[in-house]
Amino acid sequence: MASARTKIAPAHFKTMIQADVPQGRNGKHKEIVSTILDDLSQLKEGAAIKVPLAELDSSKEKVRSALNRATRKAGRKVATATDANFLYVWNETV
Repeated sequence: MASARTKIAPAHFKTMIQADVPQGRNGKHKEIVSTILDDLSQLKEGAAIKVPLAELDSSKEKVRSALNRATRKAGRKVATATDANFLYVWNETV
């Protein structure tokens, strides 16, 4: 009669304790988005932040998307606009 034992294949990846797994995510747009949000917190009503596109490490579309995710997560309402040289951001009034 054949043995019912099965061979266990070795793991392909290393393991670690789950408590040591990092829980946060610092995306590549975190610095610019954090800076914009900080400036928005200090912005007077009726004013807008003017971010030079030449100073962005990524495209304006990617920064706008990251900003949109961050503001939704924070429950903030902001609006954006762009032209050839700048990304404009301001707090929306309800």
